Formats: sequence, structure tokens, C-alpha cells
Amino acid sequence: MTRRILIAALLMGVVLWLSPRLFPVPPKPVVRDTAAGTAAGPSAAATATPNGTAGTTGTATGSRAGDSVHSSTAAAPPVRAETTVVADSVVQARFSSVGASFANVTLTQFHSRRKGDSSHVELARPREPLLSYQLATPRDTVRLDALPFTLQRPATPGNTSVVEYSAPSSVGDVTIRYALEPGSYVTHVMGSVKGAPPGTSLLVTLPPGLRSAEADTSDDVNHLAIAYKRAPDDAKGVAFHSIDASERQLVRGPIEWAVTKSKYFLVAVVAPDSASAFGDLVLTGGPRLTKQATHMTGILSVPLKDGAFAFDVYAGPQEWRRLRAMGHELDTANPYGGFLQPVVQPFATVVMRVLLWMHEKMKLSYGWVLVLFGVAIRLLTWPLNQSAMRTSLKMQRIQPELAEIQRRYKKDPQRLNEEMMKLYKQHGMSPFSSLSGCMPMLIPMPVLFALFFVFQNTIEFRGVPFLWLPDISIRDPYYILPVMMGLSMFVLSWIGMRNAPPNPQAKMMAYVMPIVMTAIFFRFPSGLNLYYTVQNIVTLPQQWLLSKERAKTAAAAPIVAPVAGGRRRPAT
Repeated sequence: MTRRILIAALLMGVVLWLSPRLFPVPPKPVVRDTAAGTAAGPSAAATATPNGTAGTTGTATGSRAGDSVHSSTAAAPPVRAETTVVADSVVQARFSSVGASFANVTLTQFHSRRKGDSSHVELARPREPLLSYQLATPRDTVRLDALPFTLQRPATPGNTSVVEYSAPSSVGDVTIRYALEPGSYVTHVMGSVKGAPPGTSLLVTLPPGLRSAEADTSDDVNHLAIAYKRAPDDAKGVAFHSIDASERQLVRGPIEWAVTKSKYFLVAVVAPDSASAFGDLVLTGGPRLTKQATHMTGILSVPLKDGAFAFDVYAGPQEWRRLRAMGHELDTANPYGGFLQPVVQPFATVVMRVLLWMHEKMKLSYGWVLVLFGVAIRLLTWPLNQSAMRTSLKMQRIQPELAEIQRRYKKDPQRLNEEMMKLYKQHGMSPFSSLSGCMPMLIPMPVLFALFFVFQNTIEFRGVPFLWLPDISIRDPYYILPVMMGLSMFVLSWIGMRNAPPNPQAKMMAYVMPIVMTAIFFRFPSGLNLYYTVQNIVTLPQQWLLSKERAKTAAAAPIVAPVAGGRRRPAT
């Protein structure tokens, strides 16, 4: 027994001595701080760090953790990122040597509206470049956002608007060139991939969001969207909050442009011409860290032609004229109206043209432009409203007779129609008079809808003061205009009921609708409230004149009472 115990102990010792030598434990990986600009292993997130001055350096790392896209540079050691700044009269554009990415843009003509912040507007969020790139071949996808590129053509005094980068890759030598068009917010992007196999595409990753510079940050975030235009369809918009986290949507090409936009600013990738339209667009919902959707990724496929690619980038304000000058209907990057877009969008274009023309020709602030525009629209539609209101008076006048005919001949449809036609003919009307009376009042509605949508994204109104209003693009801080709009609406309804036949339903609506509309408009832009209030006030004289006309008509018209046999005689 003792011998067996000694043999077992000896064998256990041999096993314990041989195990670590035959099966060594791998060393623990060293985890480095990614915030300090170094890689946390081969799966660290790819990041280029833009800086405010040319020549300063940051760092960049390998491919994103868990990314399903293969990268031949995933295991590359961290490299230094150098930022080159190109400036003109309206922008400061920053480009990074890591990935040759379009890092950021500072808009020197616009200041932040956030409380306590008067700095210039920057479009890119921290550690989120405006544009980054990948190469998609028929066999593989290679990330470029971790490759160290060499600056070939720096911003020198003789050539201050051109930046060119080059780097070798597993697909071929890559060249990316940026040429800034002075004073236009436009950057022309050109490049090539030597030796790229047929079917290779450059994948352009749009910014996953834009930095907010508005007083109402929450409202700005709610406007975040990616819009695109497929040839030959109308523009479409996809709000960030409409796609769940990790959900993907595929938009088939050909695509003329794709943009990431906030309330007043956007970054657009535009095809140079219709013959060079882009391929597919893939949208992926970002993580929801709060109730608001703050991130969404759009990846646009740019096919290479003979190993070369080219496109334009507009990174700046949503100024209607600048966007229209870009062509491709880029001015519709805010697709107004939803399912009513085919009707509302043309009216929005007309409204913008008129407002800009009035502002320039009359040398007035946009506040007074809105006042005059509201008066002009009401005066132009005065005859239409007059006709509609008079038709309504006629319908009210014959309503008792119509009710009597319907009661008397309800069991004889043919005789009912005959008697109704006689009554309409007697008063110079037709069965469609009520409809034709409503139509003139519906004609101004597209203008009202267009104004509603135009006020949501018109940067020309941003920061414009008027009277007590600090900014007509945001709500009235004292809620004076919404209350005035509701009161003027109630007065219109009250005048409209004077000398009219008693109608409990109309009376109830006269009290309820102003309250409802005031509640709806309480947080709407003050400029929109200003326009509606002016419209109501200018309509008051017309409503008063028609009320007096109604009173005269009621006093002069004989009261008609039905008699046996369907004949009518004046009542005594």
C-alpha cells in the first residue's frame, strides 16, 4: 500500500512539472487606452483626430471592433495623423493623412446659437470625420481609414486650395485629391486606384450625424436625416429616428446625390453629372443611447471607371440658391410634404423665390418680408374668398327650402331631384355650388403648407430678429404671437357668425378651433406665427363687410313658407 502511494505521488509530481512546459499559458494582451490615441489590440476603432492648425498631429488606429468588413490593415500598428487645413472666405476645411479622410469643416460665416457659445459652426462631431473611405473589389473589401497616406501636394501659397494624398494598398496605389472651390462650400474630390480589378468601387461613408449649433439642440437632433435622389425619382428623406438600431436599408442606384443633414446644415456627396451616377446606398441605424436617434450610417458606392473616381462635396448651409446652383435638384434635399410632396415642393420653391426676391429688392429684414408677404397673399386671394363667402351665403339662404323639399319628397327620389334642380335654377345655382364655393378657399392651402415646411429648414431665417423676437426661426419666447394668432382667429369666427342662421355646431367650432390652433402653434417658429397672425388680421375687414352684406340680404329677402302641393308663398 505504501509503495503504491509513493508511486502515485511521484507520478503527480511529474505531471505538475511537465504540464506548464508542454502547455505554456499565453501572455495576457496589453490593453491600451484608445482615448490616448493608441491601439487597443488589432480590433481598435479607426479614428482620425482633426486639429485646428495645420501641421499638428494626432493618432489613428486599426479597424473597428466586431466589424464584418475585412481589412488588410487591421493589424497595422498605430500611425501618426497629420491634419492639413485649407481655408477661404467661407470655410476652413481639414483633411487627415490617416485614411485621407475629409475630417471637418468650420463655417466662418455662421456662429453657434447655443447659449454661451459664439464660436463658428463646425459640422463634424469629435472623432467622426465627415467622409471616410473603403475599397470594394469583387473579392474583398479593404478599409482605407487606417492607412497612413502621404501628403503629396500641401497647401502652399501658390496652390492653397489643393490637397493630395497617396498610399499603397492591397488593391493598388491609391491617390485622393481635394480641390476647394473658393467661396462656394464645394470641394471637388478626385482619385484613382492603380491596378484595381474591374468592378471595384470606392465606398464613401457619410457622416453619421452633424454637430448641433442651435439654441434648441433637441429640435436640431430631430431634424437629423439622410436624404438621397435616385434618377429619375424625386428626392427622399430618411430620418434617423425612422430606422432602428442595426437595421439596414438598401437603396438601389443609380443615385445622383446623398446627404447627411441637420436642421440648417448638410454634407452632400454629388455626382459630377448624370452619366456618372453612383451605385447603391446602404443605410444602417446607429445605437440608441437616449430616446433620440443621434446616429445613422450611410455608405455610398462610387464605381471606378478605368481605375478613377470623381465626385463633389457640398459641406455648408442649406442656402436655397447655393444648393440650386449645384444642380441635380439638390435644393430638394429637404423633401417637403411627405406624401403631398409633388404638390407642396413646387409651392415651396415658389415661396422661397418670392421671399428672397422681396428681401433683396426691398432691402427689408425677413420679419417685414413675412408681414408684406402675408398681406400680399391675402389681397391676391381676396376675390376668391369673396366668391366663396357669397356662395356660402346663398347656400344658407336656400337651406330651409332644401330641408323642406327633402322632408316632403324623401320617399320619391326622382321627384326630390327635380324639385332640388328647380330650386337651384331659381337662385342661379347648381348642385355643385357648395363645392365650388369651397374650392377658392382651398387654393391658398398649398402656400400655407409650403410655408410650414419652409420655416423648418430655411437658414435665411436663422438668427433673424424682429421687434421683440430674438430669432424668427424659433418659438416666441413670450408666446405673444401664438396668443395673438388664436385671438384673431376667434374674432374672425365671431364676425362670421353674426347675422347668420343659428348653428350650434358652428358656434362650438368658433370657440374650440382657436384654442386648438393656439396650442398647436405654441412652439412653432415665431415667423410662422407672424405670417398666420397677419393673414387673420388682414381678413377681418373682408369678414366684416360680408357680415353686413348678409344682414342686408336677410332683411330684404321674404320669408318663404311651404304650402300644400309643394308650392311656396311669402309668409305673413
